[in-house]
Amino acid sequence: MGYYRLKESYVLRGWEKLPWALVRRPRNTVGFLSREEFDALSLCNGKCDCDLKIVPERTRELIRAAVEKEIVQPCSYGEGLTPDQEYRKYHNRFIRTAHWSITGKCNYKCRHCYMSAPEAKYGELSHETIMDIIDQLEECGVMSVTLTGGEPLIRKDWWEIVDALLDRHIDIQTIYSNGALVNEALLQELSRRGIKPEFNMSYDGDEGWHDWLRGIPGAGEAVLRAFDLCHEMGFPTGAELCIHQGNKHLLRRSIRTLADHHCTHLKTNPVSETELWERLGENYSISMKETLELYLEYIPAYFEDGRPLSLMLGGFFSCNGKNSRGGEKVRWTIPLKKYNGGDKCLNQTVCGHARQVMYLSPEGRMLPCMSLSSYDIQEEYPLVTEVGLQKGLTDSVYMKLIDTRVDEFLAHTEECGDCEYAKICAGGCRASALCYDKTDIMAPDRAACLIFREGYGKRLEEVLKELHME
Repeated sequence: MGYYRLKESYVLRGWEKLPWALVRRPRNTVGFLSREEFDALSLCNGKCDCDLKIVPERTRELIRAAVEKEIVQPCSYGEGLTPDQEYRKYHNRFIRTAHWSITGKCNYKCRHCYMSAPEAKYGELSHETIMDIIDQLEECGVMSVTLTGGEPLIRKDWWEIVDALLDRHIDIQTIYSNGALVNEALLQELSRRGIKPEFNMSYDGDEGWHDWLRGIPGAGEAVLRAFDLCHEMGFPTGAELCIHQGNKHLLRRSIRTLADHHCTHLKTNPVSETELWERLGENYSISMKETLELYLEYIPAYFEDGRPLSLMLGGFFSCNGKNSRGGEKVRWTIPLKKYNGGDKCLNQTVCGHARQVMYLSPEGRMLPCMSLSSYDIQEEYPLVTEVGLQKGLTDSVYMKLIDTRVDEFLAHTEECGDCEYAKICAGGCRASALCYDKTDIMAPDRAACLIFREGYGKRLEEVLKELHME
């Protein structure tokens, strides 16, 4: 066999409890390995002769398989790995992505902001602190970030942040923006750096409702122009839409508008009852029950319109768009249906998403998701600036929560433990649960109760059956 080396796009990494992994640059996709697979790839360093009799036949088979998968390649002796490719183990638990509010400031005046960004409630960390956190992200093996705010593009050191992340091989997956500052110069600079992250931009309805919610005249036209520009320059886009009493009748039309402006996927939710919304929402709140009724009414229209984009209606209904990858075949799910009802789920984490993605607030607080930044309960969670990211990802209230298993949750939350749907929804979404009990993150998610215990999920299945989408 001779000598082999990892191809330059692959690096070897490991974390506590997940010590063997193969990471593919530049998007930093992580594949976890068995010890046997890891040992085989470790020999592919340009220095080990894999023809030696000491190398087991099984190891040679694995190397040959890696060659076929184009992970390793034959080489001459001494064609060693780059320093980045060498194995590195991080002494903390694995988190794939940091969803990071790099500022709590914003150029819009949204009526429902989780963090009261129009009033800059949480401000923003200094440049030096931001750079230190980027160093900590690298030191803890966080492979990617999604950047949000506030409005992330208003930071004066925006490009220094981008370059620092890229210099440390941290992939920028998504930029969440209101679209006002998304222009040709910005996209050209990102392209020049060899990256085209998705721009996820909210759009809250036609007929001026987006402007109303965002508090800025012309905001709707601005964000639709941003969608068009991203499409023109080859940047993927996604959107979120907040539903309330004022715009609910425009759901179908607003989704068509987004599709017409090249948005490929959309997530909707009712407006959250944040502190700001309670002051500025003008009695436009909509209940979860009303929202589910709205979804049931709209879903036939979604199929009638040809599934114009991939759609996620909260935790109730998700479906691939016709133009998505493999989009001709309809694939729909109920997102809050996490498991199939068997005991295998009991050792799974309560929230798989939070176990992979950490939210960092504008003040550097480690939270399981952004929604918690509107509740006082967030103060229980650690600040990176005080405890350090490594400790936060090793021994902290944050780590304890995201590592909580379904069986622990069901034992703690009696109502969920006694429910016949417990091994299907596993208590639902922890952030959604706080909408109903702002002090207990282990409370039942009443949206999940509506879907499963009160029959909205069965009604959805009936609607889809009538549409021949079983």
